[in-house]
Amino acid sequence: MHHGVLAFATDQSTTPAESAHLAEVHGFESIWFPEHSHLPLASGGWPGGDKIPDAYARTVDQWVALGMAAAVTDTIRLGTGMCLVPQHDPVWLAKMAASVDHLSVGRLTMGIGYVWNQAELADHGIEFATRRARTRECVETMRALWTDEVASYHGDHVQLSPSQAWPKPRQSGGPPVVIGAGVGPRTLTDLVEWADGWAPMFGRDDIEGKLPEVRDALAAAGRDVDTFEISVFGVPADPDSIAQVEGWGVHRIVFGAGGPDAERMAASLDRIRSAIES
Repeated sequence: MHHGVLAFATDQSTTPAESAHLAEVHGFESIWFPEHSHLPLASGGWPGGDKIPDAYARTVDQWVALGMAAAVTDTIRLGTGMCLVPQHDPVWLAKMAASVDHLSVGRLTMGIGYVWNQAELADHGIEFATRRARTRECVETMRALWTDEVASYHGDHVQLSPSQAWPKPRQSGGPPVVIGAGVGPRTLTDLVEWADGWAPMFGRDDIEGKLPEVRDALAAAGRDVDTFEISVFGVPADPDSIAQVEGWGVHRIVFGAGGPDAERMAASLDRIRSAIES
């Protein structure tokens, strides 16, 4: 069982370098940074109706954050939690991911999302109905650029002429790509056909109920269930919640951590570590 932290890096928080260094010193296996390019006022609230936190409008660039984190750490894994793939040009995204993985000596994991915020996606010129298909094509394009000496791709949403691109990621085949979403039929198909893992949200997604379905579908497709990485995000830092998730047999628990300065970030990490060890 691995333990990671999700840190909202904003203009009002500890820097990504401070957060990553502290997380490594406190013995966490991974640190994850979210992203939002902006928060349209037309967004309203979460799908459930709650107000979207102000931090969503204040996040620093995810890849700048990961670069800072890589520069001051040696062992902690670096994750996107989540990268909103449909909003990106896949060629540039492949370059950024490969650069972070290369410079960190193979420590990147790409958590990705389809994008739930229709207004945010629309501002990037992407139709909401195409986001899943575009995500798949973007990932396939990135993997071609990561692995092929001459890469090309021809899909409905992405076109890449024969091209060369370096650096290549240090990890064979590129960094693991894990999908952050609740499981319905379409997400289950994506998990089985092209994802390296699943990253559901505690308290929002039906994790316990869907885990057998995901594992059975992977096994039926001939996938190795044991190496398919399952990370549960947003787990409260209390012993009962931790024990519940541990009982599901997942690979990683990711806790929310943060603070406006290094002292309070360290205190947040101390509280999580105490809950894990209690």
